[in-house]
Amino acid sequence: MRVLLVGAGGVGTAITRIAARRPFFEAMVVADYDPARAEAAVAALDGDARFSAERVDASDEPAVAALLERHSCDVLLNATDPRFVMPLFRAARTAGATYVDMAMSLSKPHPERPYEECGVKLGDAQFEQAADWEKAGALALVGMGVEPGLSDVFARYAADELFDEIEEIGVRDGANLTVEGYDFAPSFSIWTTIEECLNPPVVYERDRGWFTTAPFSEPEVFDFPEGIGPVECVNVEHEEVLLMPRWVDARRVTFKYGLGQEFIDTLKTLHRLGLDSSEPVTAPSADGPVRVSPRDVVAACLPDPATLGERMHGKTCAGTWVRGVKDGRQREVYLYHVVDNQWSMSEYGSQAVVWQTAVNPVVALELLAGGAWSGAGVRGPEAFPARPFLDLLTEYGSPWGMRQQ
Repeated sequence: MRVLLVGAGGVGTAITRIAARRPFFEAMVVADYDPARAEAAVAALDGDARFSAERVDASDEPAVAALLERHSCDVLLNATDPRFVMPLFRAARTAGATYVDMAMSLSKPHPERPYEECGVKLGDAQFEQAADWEKAGALALVGMGVEPGLSDVFARYAADELFDEIEEIGVRDGANLTVEGYDFAPSFSIWTTIEECLNPPVVYERDRGWFTTAPFSEPEVFDFPEGIGPVECVNVEHEEVLLMPRWVDARRVTFKYGLGQEFIDTLKTLHRLGLDSSEPVTAPSADGPVRVSPRDVVAACLPDPATLGERMHGKTCAGTWVRGVKDGRQREVYLYHVVDNQWSMSEYGSQAVVWQTAVNPVVALELLAGGAWSGAGVRGPEAFPARPFLDLLTEYGSPWGMRQQ
Protein backbone atom coordinates (compact mmCIF):
# COMPACT_ATOMS: atom_id res chain seq x y z
CA MET A 1 0.00 0.00 0.00
CA ARG A 2 1.20 3.47 -0.95
CA VAL A 3 -0.62 6.32 0.81
CA LEU A 4 -0.95 10.01 0.03
CA LEU A 5 -1.79 11.75 3.32
CA VAL A 6 -3.18 15.22 2.64
CA GLY A 7 -2.98 17.47 5.70
CA ALA A 8 -0.08 17.71 8.15
CA GLY A 9 -1.85 19.46 11.02
CA GLY A 10 -2.42 17.89 14.41
CA VAL A 11 -4.33 14.83 13.17
CA GLY A 12 -2.13 14.34 10.10
CA THR A 13 1.05 14.50 12.18
CA ALA A 14 -0.40 12.04 14.71
CA ILE A 15 -1.26 9.68 11.82
CA THR A 16 2.39 9.62 10.73
CA ARG A 17 3.59 8.85 14.27
CA ILE A 18 1.11 6.00 14.66
CA ALA A 19 1.68 4.57 11.18
CA ALA A 20 5.49 4.68 11.57
CA ARG A 21 5.21 1.84 14.10
CA ARG A 22 3.36 -0.45 11.69
CA PRO A 23 4.77 -2.45 8.73
CA PHE A 24 1.67 -2.74 6.50
CA PHE A 25 2.44 0.05 3.99
CA GLU A 26 5.26 0.67 1.53
CA ALA A 27 5.21 4.47 1.42
CA MET A 28 3.37 7.47 2.87
CA VAL A 29 3.64 10.84 1.13
CA VAL A 30 2.76 13.65 3.55
CA ALA A 31 1.38 16.66 1.67
CA ASP A 32 0.25 20.04 2.95
CA TYR A 33 -0.35 23.55 1.61
CA ASP A 34 2.41 24.63 4.00
CA PRO A 35 5.46 22.56 3.01
CA ALA A 36 7.15 23.30 6.35
CA ARG A 37 4.41 21.42 8.19
CA ALA A 38 4.75 18.37 5.94
CA GLU A 39 8.54 18.44 6.25
CA ALA A 40 8.36 18.76 10.04
CA ALA A 41 6.02 15.76 10.29
CA VAL A 42 8.42 13.64 8.24
CA ALA A 43 11.57 14.91 9.99
CA ALA A 44 10.19 13.79 13.36
CA LEU A 45 10.12 10.14 12.27
CA ASP A 46 13.82 9.38 12.80
CA GLY A 47 14.69 8.90 9.16
CA ASP A 48 11.96 6.37 8.27
CA ALA A 49 12.51 6.14 4.51
CA ARG A 50 8.89 5.22 3.84
CA PHE A 51 7.85 8.83 4.49
CA SER A 52 8.35 11.84 2.22
CA ALA A 53 7.01 15.40 2.14
CA GLU A 54 5.30 17.34 -0.66
CA ARG A 55 3.40 20.58 -1.09
CA VAL A 56 -0.14 20.49 -2.46
CA ASP A 57 -3.21 22.69 -2.47
CA ALA A 58 -6.07 20.42 -1.33
CA SER A 59 -8.56 22.42 -3.40
CA ASP A 60 -6.58 21.81 -6.63
CA GLU A 61 -8.03 18.54 -7.93
CA PRO A 62 -5.67 18.11 -10.91
CA ALA A 63 -2.62 18.75 -8.70
CA VAL A 64 -3.77 16.19 -6.14
CA ALA A 65 -4.52 13.60 -8.84
CA ALA A 66 -1.12 14.23 -10.41
CA LEU A 67 0.58 13.79 -7.03
CA LEU A 68 -1.20 10.48 -6.51
CA GLU A 69 -0.06 9.29 -9.91
CA ARG A 70 3.51 10.60 -9.59
CA HIS A 71 4.07 8.65 -6.38
CA SER A 72 2.00 5.63 -7.50
CA CYS A 73 -0.23 6.01 -4.43
CA ASP A 74 -3.22 3.67 -4.29
CA VAL A 75 -4.84 5.39 -1.27
CA LEU A 76 -5.65 9.02 -0.49
CA LEU A 77 -6.12 9.70 3.22
CA ASN A 78 -7.79 13.06 3.80
CA ALA A 79 -6.69 14.78 7.06
CA THR A 80 -7.89 18.28 6.11
CA ASP A 81 -11.01 20.10 7.29
CA PRO A 82 -14.36 19.37 5.60
CA ARG A 83 -14.07 22.21 3.08
CA PHE A 84 -11.68 20.06 1.08
CA VAL A 85 -13.62 16.79 1.15
CA MET A 86 -15.11 17.05 -2.34
CA PRO A 87 -12.02 18.11 -4.32
CA LEU A 88 -9.97 15.37 -2.64
CA PHE A 89 -12.79 12.84 -3.08
CA ARG A 90 -12.97 13.62 -6.80
CA ALA A 91 -9.19 13.64 -7.21
CA ALA A 92 -8.97 10.14 -5.75
CA ARG A 93 -11.63 8.88 -8.18
CA THR A 94 -9.77 10.53 -11.11
CA ALA A 95 -6.53 8.82 -10.14
CA GLY A 96 -8.16 5.46 -9.42
CA ALA A 97 -7.19 5.54 -5.74
CA THR A 98 -9.06 4.36 -2.67
CA TYR A 99 -10.32 7.35 -0.70
CA VAL A 100 -10.50 7.61 3.12
CA ASP A 101 -11.67 10.59 5.17
CA MET A 102 -12.62 11.42 8.76
CA ALA A 103 -15.36 13.98 8.04
CA MET A 104 -17.84 14.08 5.19
CA SER A 105 -19.00 16.65 2.64
CA LEU A 106 -20.66 19.72 4.14
CA SER A 107 -24.36 20.22 4.78
CA LYS A 108 -26.63 23.15 3.99
CA PRO A 109 -29.61 23.96 6.22
CA HIS A 110 -33.12 23.86 4.80
CA PRO A 111 -33.82 27.38 3.46
CA GLU A 112 -37.28 27.74 5.07
CA ARG A 113 -37.43 25.20 7.93
CA PRO A 114 -33.83 24.74 9.14
CA TYR A 115 -34.81 23.42 12.59
CA GLU A 116 -37.38 20.96 11.34
CA GLU A 117 -36.29 19.60 7.97
CA CYS A 118 -32.96 18.62 6.46
CA GLY A 119 -31.60 20.57 3.54
CA VAL A 120 -28.42 19.10 2.06
CA LYS A 121 -27.22 16.50 4.55
CA LEU A 122 -23.66 15.69 5.55
CA GLY A 123 -22.25 13.29 2.97
CA ASP A 124 -25.02 13.80 0.39
CA ALA A 125 -22.56 15.02 -2.24
CA GLN A 126 -20.45 11.91 -1.74
CA PHE A 127 -23.32 9.42 -1.71
CA GLU A 128 -24.64 10.95 -4.93
CA GLN A 129 -21.54 9.52 -6.61
CA ALA A 130 -21.72 6.09 -4.92
CA ALA A 131 -22.90 4.31 -8.06
CA ASP A 132 -19.92 5.60 -10.07
CA TRP A 133 -17.47 4.36 -7.42
CA GLU A 134 -19.19 0.99 -7.23
CA LYS A 135 -19.28 0.59 -11.01
CA ALA A 136 -15.54 1.30 -11.13
CA GLY A 137 -14.87 -1.22 -8.35
CA ALA A 138 -13.36 1.60 -6.27
CA LEU A 139 -13.83 2.26 -2.57
CA ALA A 140 -14.45 5.50 -0.70
CA LEU A 141 -14.39 4.81 3.05
CA VAL A 142 -16.02 7.90 4.56
CA GLY A 143 -16.22 9.08 8.17
CA MET A 144 -13.33 6.92 9.41
CA GLY A 145 -12.05 8.95 12.37
CA VAL A 146 -13.17 8.47 15.95
CA GLU A 147 -16.55 10.25 15.67
CA PRO A 148 -17.57 9.41 13.04
CA GLY A 149 -15.50 6.26 12.70
CA LEU A 150 -14.93 4.18 15.79
CA SER A 151 -18.39 5.15 17.04
CA ASP A 152 -19.84 3.60 13.85
CA VAL A 153 -17.75 0.45 14.32
CA PHE A 154 -19.24 0.16 17.82
CA ALA A 155 -22.75 0.40 16.32
CA ARG A 156 -21.99 -2.44 13.89
CA TYR A 157 -20.49 -4.54 16.70
CA ALA A 158 -23.60 -4.00 18.83
CA ALA A 159 -25.88 -5.02 15.95
CA ASP A 160 -23.83 -8.13 15.11
CA GLU A 161 -22.96 -9.45 18.57
CA LEU A 162 -24.90 -7.77 21.36
CA PHE A 163 -28.52 -7.22 20.26
CA ASP A 164 -31.31 -8.97 18.40
CA GLU A 165 -33.18 -5.66 17.99
CA ILE A 166 -31.87 -2.13 18.48
CA GLU A 167 -34.26 0.53 19.71
CA GLU A 168 -31.83 3.45 19.99
CA ILE A 169 -28.22 4.29 19.21
CA GLY A 170 -26.80 7.42 20.79
CA VAL A 171 -23.23 8.52 20.24
CA ARG A 172 -22.07 10.29 23.41
CA ASP A 173 -18.80 12.24 23.57
CA GLY A 174 -17.41 13.81 26.74
CA ALA A 175 -14.16 14.79 28.41
CA ASN A 176 -12.66 16.37 31.52
CA LEU A 177 -9.78 18.01 29.64
CA THR A 178 -8.42 21.34 30.84
CA VAL A 179 -5.86 23.61 29.17
CA GLU A 180 -3.52 25.62 31.38
CA GLY A 181 -3.19 29.32 30.59
CA TYR A 182 -6.23 29.70 28.33
CA ASP A 183 -9.77 30.79 29.11
CA PHE A 184 -10.95 29.38 25.77
CA ALA A 185 -8.86 26.87 23.83
CA PRO A 186 -10.71 24.20 21.81
CA SER A 187 -8.93 20.85 21.69
CA PHE A 188 -9.95 20.33 18.05
CA SER A 189 -10.22 22.49 14.91
CA ILE A 190 -12.40 25.51 15.73
CA TRP A 191 -13.41 25.71 12.05
CA THR A 192 -14.90 22.20 12.24
CA THR A 193 -16.28 22.75 15.74
CA ILE A 194 -18.22 25.84 14.64
CA GLU A 195 -19.56 24.00 11.60
CA GLU A 196 -20.90 21.01 13.49
CA CYS A 197 -22.11 22.82 16.62
CA LEU A 198 -24.00 25.74 15.04
CA ASN A 199 -25.61 23.85 12.17
CA PRO A 200 -29.03 22.31 12.89
CA PRO A 201 -28.49 18.91 14.55
CA VAL A 202 -29.89 15.91 12.70
CA VAL A 203 -31.88 13.12 14.39
CA TYR A 204 -32.98 9.87 12.76
CA GLU A 205 -36.18 7.97 13.53
CA ARG A 206 -37.25 4.92 11.57
CA ASP A 207 -40.84 6.11 11.14
CA ARG A 208 -39.87 9.69 10.31
CA GLY A 209 -36.49 9.51 8.60
CA TRP A 210 -33.96 12.29 9.12
CA PHE A 211 -35.09 15.58 10.64
CA THR A 212 -33.49 18.52 12.42
CA THR A 213 -33.78 20.35 15.74
CA ALA A 214 -32.40 23.61 17.14
CA PRO A 215 -28.69 23.73 18.05
CA PHE A 216 -27.86 22.44 21.55
CA SER A 217 -31.28 20.80 21.93
CA GLU A 218 -32.34 17.91 24.22
CA PRO A 219 -29.72 18.39 26.97
CA GLU A 220 -28.98 15.35 29.12
CA VAL A 221 -26.38 14.45 31.72
CA PHE A 222 -24.35 11.40 30.72
CA ASP A 223 -21.99 9.66 33.14
CA PHE A 224 -18.72 8.94 31.32
CA PRO A 225 -16.36 6.14 32.43
CA GLU A 226 -12.81 6.03 33.78
CA GLY A 227 -13.14 8.96 36.12
CA ILE A 228 -14.52 11.53 33.68
CA GLY A 229 -17.94 11.49 35.33
CA PRO A 230 -21.20 13.30 34.57
CA VAL A 231 -21.16 15.76 31.65
CA GLU A 232 -24.12 17.61 30.13
CA CYS A 233 -24.47 16.64 26.47
CA VAL A 234 -26.54 18.29 23.73
CA ASN A 235 -27.56 17.47 20.16
CA VAL A 236 -24.93 18.38 17.56
CA GLU A 237 -24.87 17.78 13.80
CA HIS A 238 -22.63 14.77 13.14
CA GLU A 239 -22.05 12.18 10.46
CA GLU A 240 -22.97 9.11 12.53
CA VAL A 241 -26.65 9.99 12.38
CA LEU A 242 -26.41 10.09 8.57
CA LEU A 243 -24.29 6.94 8.30
CA MET A 244 -25.60 4.40 10.83
CA PRO A 245 -29.17 4.05 9.51
CA ARG A 246 -27.80 3.10 6.08
CA TRP A 247 -26.30 -0.15 7.43
CA VAL A 248 -27.59 -0.68 10.99
CA ASP A 249 -31.29 -1.15 11.75
CA ALA A 250 -32.32 1.07 14.67
CA ARG A 251 -35.50 2.92 15.59
CA ARG A 252 -33.66 6.10 16.59
CA VAL A 253 -30.12 7.51 16.21
CA THR A 254 -28.68 10.64 17.85
CA PHE A 255 -25.35 12.34 18.47
CA LYS A 256 -24.75 14.36 21.64
CA TYR A 257 -21.59 16.21 22.58
CA GLY A 258 -20.46 17.28 26.05
CA LEU A 259 -19.68 20.92 25.33
CA GLY A 260 -20.28 22.68 28.64
CA GLN A 261 -22.24 25.91 29.11
CA GLU A 262 -19.23 28.21 28.70
CA PHE A 263 -18.35 26.66 25.35
CA ILE A 264 -21.97 26.85 24.19
CA ASP A 265 -22.21 30.52 25.24
CA THR A 266 -19.01 31.33 23.33
CA LEU A 267 -20.32 29.67 20.17
CA LYS A 268 -23.64 31.50 20.48
CA THR A 269 -21.76 34.80 20.81
CA LEU A 270 -19.70 34.07 17.70
CA HIS A 271 -22.94 33.37 15.85
CA ARG A 272 -24.62 36.57 17.03
CA LEU A 273 -21.62 38.60 15.81
CA GLY A 274 -21.46 36.81 12.47
CA LEU A 275 -18.00 35.47 13.31
CA ASP A 276 -19.05 31.89 12.56
CA SER A 277 -19.52 32.67 8.86
CA SER A 278 -17.24 30.98 6.34
CA GLU A 279 -18.21 33.49 3.62
CA PRO A 280 -15.48 36.10 2.98
CA VAL A 281 -16.06 39.72 3.94
CA THR A 282 -14.07 42.81 2.99
CA ALA A 283 -11.89 44.17 5.79
CA PRO A 284 -9.57 47.20 5.78
CA SER A 285 -5.82 46.74 6.18
CA ALA A 286 -2.63 48.80 5.89
CA ASP A 287 -2.19 47.42 2.37
CA GLY A 288 -5.78 48.10 1.34
CA PRO A 289 -9.02 46.09 1.54
CA VAL A 290 -8.69 42.32 1.92
CA ARG A 291 -11.23 39.52 1.62
CA VAL A 292 -11.27 37.20 4.62
CA SER A 293 -13.64 34.70 6.21
CA PRO A 294 -14.68 35.65 9.78
CA ARG A 295 -14.37 32.01 10.80
CA ASP A 296 -10.80 31.90 9.50
CA VAL A 297 -10.03 34.99 11.59
CA VAL A 298 -11.39 33.28 14.71
CA ALA A 299 -9.28 30.21 13.95
CA ALA A 300 -6.17 32.37 13.45
CA CYS A 301 -6.72 34.11 16.80
CA LEU A 302 -6.95 30.86 18.77
CA PRO A 303 -4.05 28.52 19.59
CA ASP A 304 -3.41 25.59 17.26
CA PRO A 305 -4.97 22.56 19.04
CA ALA A 306 -1.96 20.45 18.01
CA THR A 307 0.31 22.64 20.17
CA LEU A 308 -1.73 22.39 23.37
CA GLY A 309 -0.71 18.91 24.47
CA GLU A 310 1.82 19.99 27.08
CA ARG A 311 -0.79 22.26 28.70
CA MET A 312 -3.66 19.75 28.59
CA HIS A 313 -4.70 17.49 31.43
CA GLY A 314 -7.39 14.85 31.67
CA LYS A 315 -9.12 12.31 29.46
CA THR A 316 -11.40 12.27 26.45
CA CYS A 317 -14.07 9.64 25.80
CA ALA A 318 -15.79 8.69 22.56
CA GLY A 319 -18.50 6.10 22.66
CA THR A 320 -21.78 4.63 21.50
CA TRP A 321 -24.70 3.98 23.82
CA VAL A 322 -27.11 1.32 22.59
CA ARG A 323 -30.49 0.25 23.94
CA GLY A 324 -32.44 -2.73 22.66
CA VAL A 325 -33.41 -6.38 23.12
CA LYS A 326 -31.27 -9.52 23.41
CA ASP A 327 -32.82 -12.97 23.92
CA GLY A 328 -36.17 -11.40 24.73
CA ARG A 329 -34.77 -9.11 27.44
CA GLN A 330 -34.08 -5.40 27.50
CA ARG A 331 -30.41 -4.50 27.38
CA GLU A 332 -28.43 -1.25 27.47
CA VAL A 333 -24.67 -0.85 26.95
CA TYR A 334 -22.09 1.87 26.39
CA LEU A 335 -19.18 0.94 24.11
CA TYR A 336 -16.35 3.41 24.57
CA HIS A 337 -12.74 4.42 23.96
CA VAL A 338 -10.88 6.63 26.44
CA VAL A 339 -7.52 8.32 25.86
CA ASP A 340 -5.55 9.94 28.66
CA ASN A 341 -3.68 13.02 27.45
CA GLN A 342 -0.67 12.22 29.64
CA TRP A 343 -0.38 8.81 27.96
CA SER A 344 -0.78 10.05 24.37
CA MET A 345 1.74 12.85 24.94
CA SER A 346 4.35 10.61 26.55
CA GLU A 347 3.85 7.77 24.07
CA TYR A 348 3.36 9.70 20.81
CA GLY A 349 3.85 13.41 21.50
CA SER A 350 0.26 14.07 20.36
CA GLN A 351 -2.56 15.46 22.47
CA ALA A 352 -5.42 13.11 23.30
CA VAL A 353 -8.15 14.42 20.99
CA VAL A 354 -6.08 14.47 17.81
CA TRP A 355 -4.43 11.13 18.67
CA GLN A 356 -7.80 9.48 19.27
CA THR A 357 -8.99 10.76 15.90
CA ALA A 358 -5.81 9.70 14.10
CA VAL A 359 -5.46 6.11 15.28
CA ASN A 360 -8.68 4.91 13.65
CA PRO A 361 -7.92 5.65 9.97
CA VAL A 362 -4.52 3.98 10.44
CA VAL A 363 -6.23 0.85 11.78
CA ALA A 364 -8.63 0.98 8.83
CA LEU A 365 -5.77 1.30 6.33
CA GLU A 366 -4.12 -1.77 7.81
CA LEU A 367 -7.36 -3.75 7.50
CA LEU A 368 -7.70 -2.64 3.86
CA ALA A 369 -4.08 -3.54 3.14
CA GLY A 370 -4.54 -7.01 4.63
CA GLY A 371 -7.91 -7.66 2.98
CA ALA A 372 -9.93 -7.96 6.20
CA TRP A 373 -11.94 -5.00 4.92
CA SER A 374 -12.77 -4.72 1.23
CA GLY A 375 -15.52 -3.48 -1.04
CA ALA A 376 -16.58 -0.90 -3.58
CA GLY A 377 -18.75 2.19 -3.54
CA VAL A 378 -19.11 4.91 -0.92
CA ARG A 379 -19.25 3.19 2.45
CA GLY A 380 -19.18 4.11 6.11
CA PRO A 381 -17.30 2.14 8.78
CA GLU A 382 -20.46 0.26 9.81
CA ALA A 383 -20.54 -1.36 6.35
CA PHE A 384 -17.61 -3.59 7.40
CA PRO A 385 -17.20 -6.28 10.09
CA ALA A 386 -16.43 -4.71 13.45
CA ARG A 387 -14.50 -7.43 15.24
CA PRO A 388 -11.29 -7.22 13.11
CA PHE A 389 -11.16 -3.47 13.70
CA LEU A 390 -11.67 -3.68 17.47
CA ASP A 391 -9.10 -6.47 17.81
CA LEU A 392 -6.52 -4.49 15.85
CA LEU A 393 -7.22 -1.30 17.82
CA THR A 394 -6.41 -3.24 20.99
CA GLU A 395 -3.22 -4.54 19.35
CA TYR A 396 -2.23 -0.91 18.74
CA GLY A 397 -2.10 -0.51 22.53
CA SER A 398 -5.37 1.41 22.91
CA PRO A 399 -8.11 -0.95 24.09
CA TRP A 400 -11.83 -0.19 24.08
CA GLY A 401 -14.36 -0.92 26.79
CA MET A 402 -17.98 -1.85 27.35
CA ARG A 403 -20.18 -0.89 30.30
CA GLN A 404 -23.55 -2.39 31.06
CA GLN A 405 -25.91 0.51 31.77
